[in-house]
Amino acid sequence: MAIIGLGIMGRRMLESALNHPDFEVSGIWDPADASIAKARELGTELPVAKDASAAMANADVVYLACPPAPRKAYALAAAQAGQGVFMEKPLGTDNAESEDLLAQLESSHLPAVVNFTQASSRGFDVLQQAIDSDKTGQLLGIDIVVNYVAWPRAWQVDADWLRFRAEGGYTREVISHFLFLAHRFLGPLTLRYASPYYPQDATLCELDILARLETADGCPVNIIGTTGGQQPDRQEVTVKGSKMSFQFREFYQLWQSDGGPWVESIDWSTGEDPRSSALQRQLTELDKWLHGMPCKLATAQEALTVQELIEAMLAAGQ
Repeated sequence: MAIIGLGIMGRRMLESALNHPDFEVSGIWDPADASIAKARELGTELPVAKDASAAMANADVVYLACPPAPRKAYALAAAQAGQGVFMEKPLGTDNAESEDLLAQLESSHLPAVVNFTQASSRGFDVLQQAIDSDKTGQLLGIDIVVNYVAWPRAWQVDADWLRFRAEGGYTREVISHFLFLAHRFLGPLTLRYASPYYPQDATLCELDILARLETADGCPVNIIGTTGGQQPDRQEVTVKGSKMSFQFREFYQLWQSDGGPWVESIDWSTGEDPRSSALQRQLTELDKWLHGMPCKLATAQEALTVQELIEAMLAAGQ
């Protein structure tokens, strides 16, 4: 695996790949010396390349954790070299450009997959089993609630692009994960209403957002995103069922309720870290994909579907 982009997500994937039995890191690169220095803390013998092309040379799969703008060029270069492409979301911020990217990737040796990190998590498996066994009963909708004291969050400030409207914002970075979740469990969604609120500085990303999406039969996905205040950051996705509801907290913690208090659905008392577990499971699914086997990872088409919804939400009212 080659890794392009050594910000927080690139370093997390690097650490996970170094600890996964099916992967060897063949090259890493980032244009920022500070990011490379932080990556070196994970190992003194890491294969730091002089540029992106050198890092990607001879890899079986290229993981792209760079910002959206350069992602298309790297993805196409890897695809043209016959390499697998494993990307962060979003595919981009321009729908036409992403449609073109998807078309070119679909004609390549290996159509790309995208790192919506919940896709192979234990929580996704538990929820799918609950739906399949009718433990949830009829699905009645999904509520997505996020609140951040500030955006970017404290551990993201090195990625300065996240605060700008052109490519950043938490709707693209976080709510996109939860719309992928909704799409997986409810099916195709149509945007019915969206109201983003932006600061006076037109270069900066959204402060707040409200939105409602629906399936073809009217099952709703309601979204509220806000910033500000002094309280713990909040990331919750509630999948509402007529018999039992499930709630994801902080991406990977899963809780359930049949009308009483929320109780944890997954036992993490063994010391297994939910985030590390999810990344290891993602890499296991990536290995399956590279060997032509069915896998749980998000397809590029799913990522484009999510991107189109996200961009429509952010453009509403402008």
